Amino acid sequence: MVKKKTLALILLSLFTVFALVACGNDDEGTDSNDSGESTNNGDSGETADSGEDKTIDFMHLWPEGSSPQHFAIVNDIIDEFESENEGVTVEVEILGNEQYKEKLKVLSASNELPDVGMTWAAGFLTPYVDGNKFASLDDLLEGDLNDLFVPGTAEAYALDGTTYGLPLELNITPLYYNQKLFSDNGVDTPETYEELKSGIQTLVDNGVTPVTLGNKDRWTGSMWYMYLADRIAGPDALPNAISGEGSFTDPGLIQAAEEIQELVDMGAFVNGYNGLGNDEAKGYFLNEAAAMYLMGSWDLPEYTTNENNSQEFKDSIDYMKFPEVEGGKGNRDSLVGGPGVGLFVSEDSDVKDEAKEFVSFFVQKWGERSVTDAGVIPATKVDTSETDLPEMYIDVLNDLNEASNLTLYADVQLSAAAAEVHLNQIQALFGGEVTPQEFAEAHDEAIAKENEE
Repeated sequence: MVKKKTLALILLSLFTVFALVACGNDDEGTDSNDSGESTNNGDSGETADSGEDKTIDFMHLWPEGSSPQHFAIVNDIIDEFESENEGVTVEVEILGNEQYKEKLKVLSASNELPDVGMTWAAGFLTPYVDGNKFASLDDLLEGDLNDLFVPGTAEAYALDGTTYGLPLELNITPLYYNQKLFSDNGVDTPETYEELKSGIQTLVDNGVTPVTLGNKDRWTGSMWYMYLADRIAGPDALPNAISGEGSFTDPGLIQAAEEIQELVDMGAFVNGYNGLGNDEAKGYFLNEAAAMYLMGSWDLPEYTTNENNSQEFKDSIDYMKFPEVEGGKGNRDSLVGGPGVGLFVSEDSDVKDEAKEFVSFFVQKWGERSVTDAGVIPATKVDTSETDLPEMYIDVLNDLNEASNLTLYADVQLSAAAAEVHLNQIQALFGGEVTPQEFAEAHDEAIAKENEE
């Protein structure tokens, strides 16, 4: 959970940076060609200082097919960087989310990490830092990037006072829904969880898939559990259980797991959800074959700026905050989210200076471009007073300003080993392979084992 002081700083900065927006606007691996080969994004020349060509290997997780706006911005940034740094070439490898994570583990074990890559905060970062795989980026924060980040975002990438990654995004997780499918089936936008379940039952009775979910990737199902945990047990219960100060056997957390299985029994989720990857599941929502989709605000471009989606479709999509549970300890302004993906530099890079220059350049240009070109909320402070933003984007910014709490994604909070237990248990819970009690005990055992080591 983001602590209150840090949350206040985040929200204050967001309010300062974005306040004018609401007032002034109405509204395994592929390359950069998605062809399966690595791409050299520029011609090699000679560097002015050394007379030698330098190549920066960069691995990211935004393929053209699934993340076209992100993909285009990255390529533009690389082109601009190469044009300003003669003799420096950036070679790119691109993988989908899950393939990226797996390959990063393999490359780390063989001491072959790219010079620059993408990482997540907190627990995900820990084993790479413990293994001396990621370089300190404190010098960048003290230099060109000084005071550039929204307070509380870069801090999420620090361990023991040293920063090992620089965030690119700040995300929350809305529940997107198709207003036309709701209207056609007589479903009103729910204010409470009971109303959400009632709407789900109506959709099931009418032969409409209520929710699409790609739980083969597991973190997608985790977000459903996290919201139910928050709404039932309150904002402190899950973070306390993750830290070992509390327990997953907390009655509210047990009830959250029970609610997951009740949703499954109702037929809430798309057929075969545990065998579908997130990109596959997302297709059901994009094709209007499912009424709801719980996903991060990184998906906003799909419903605002993506030219591949019809305006009619985009006009039909809205989102809601996850509803409150009657009698629960949480509220609708408590959000699952936090700093998103960030950049690291390999400690063993042969071009560490150039890699750090690229990261600094990338962070600055991403903050400038991502807002208008991809509808992404950046982790850096950007003056958007003169930008024309879609209304949904402004609404998300307002939700961030009003947030009472931000709970960082569970698999990111946990250590790598405990996160793997969590993700496997999430899939097993959705699949009915474990009881809620067994689900809870497996978590406590994994966390206790980590704390003993």
